[in-house]
Amino acid sequence: MIKSIALVCSALLISALCYAQKTKNKEKVVNDGKSLLWKITGNGLTKPSYVFGTIHIICPDDYVWTPTMQNALKQSQQVVFEMDMDDPGLQAQMAKGMMTKDGKKLKDYYTEQEYKRLNDVAVKNGIPLAMLQNIEPFGLISFLYMKASTCQIPDSYEGNIMKLAQKDDKEILGLESLDEQLNVIDGMDNDSIAKQVLKIVDDLDSFRTTFQSMLSLYKKQDLPALHNLFLESPDYKDDLDALLYSRNKKWVPIMSSLAEAKPTFFAVGAGHLYGKDGVIELLQNSGYTLTAIK
Repeated sequence: MIKSIALVCSALLISALCYAQKTKNKEKVVNDGKSLLWKITGNGLTKPSYVFGTIHIICPDDYVWTPTMQNALKQSQQVVFEMDMDDPGLQAQMAKGMMTKDGKKLKDYYTEQEYKRLNDVAVKNGIPLAMLQNIEPFGLISFLYMKASTCQIPDSYEGNIMKLAQKDDKEILGLESLDEQLNVIDGMDNDSIAKQVLKIVDDLDSFRTTFQSMLSLYKKQDLPALHNLFLESPDYKDDLDALLYSRNKKWVPIMSSLAEAKPTFFAVGAGHLYGKDGVIELLQNSGYTLTAIK
C-alpha cells in the first residue's frame, strides 16, 4: 500500500493551510517511540533537526498537527521533502513521467472482460477512465486511493507544510529528484501492476478497509504497528526494498549533510521512518540521537 501513496503524492497535492495554536510547553518525550515527530541531535549538531512522517492522502478531520510539530517546524531554518515541492514545474513533469512509454494504452493491459470490470467500477466511482488511456497502470492507483478516502477533498501535509515554510521564507529542498522517483516506478512490471489494479477494483471495499486501518494507525502515531502492516502486506512486500529501504539508505547521508548545515525539518512518508532499514535507525547507526516527541 505504501508505494502508491509515496510515489504519486505530487500529483494529488491539495493545498489547505492548517494552523496550530502556539505553545510554550516543552517537548514531551515518548518512550514507546509511538510518534510521527523525532528530534535529531548529537554527532556534532549544534542545534536539533527534526524528521516528521507524513501520509499523502488524509481528510481534514483526521489531520494530525500538534503544537509540538508546529514548534519544530518554526525552529527549523529549512524544510526538506522527498522532492523539491516548490518546484513550479514538478506537477507537469510528474504527469509527463506517468505517461506510457511503449505506445500501449491503459486498456491494452487487460482482456476485454477485465477492462469492462475496470470500467464499470470507474464509472460508478467517477474515475474518468476514457481520459486516462495514456497513463501507466500505476497512475490509476492514485485515483483509487482518492476514492478510498472518506472526504471529497483530502488534505495535504506537503502542501500545508510548504505554505507554512514559505510564509517564514524558509528554503525548501528535496532528498531526491523526480527522475529518481520515476525510475523506481519504471523498474516495476506494468503487467503485474495492472493485475494489482484489477484486484483492487474487484474488492474495492476491502481496499478501503485496509486504507482506513492504515489511517487509524497513523492517527495514533503508531509507527511500529504501521511498519508491521506494510511488512504483512502480500501485495507489496517484494517491492519494499526499491520503494523504501534503498531510498532510505541514499537519503541518510544527504539528511546528515543538510542537518549539519542548518536546523532542518524533514517531512517524508511515514513508511520510511521505522524498522531496521528505516530512516530513524539508519540515522542512529550514523551516530545521531533520535528522540520521539509529542
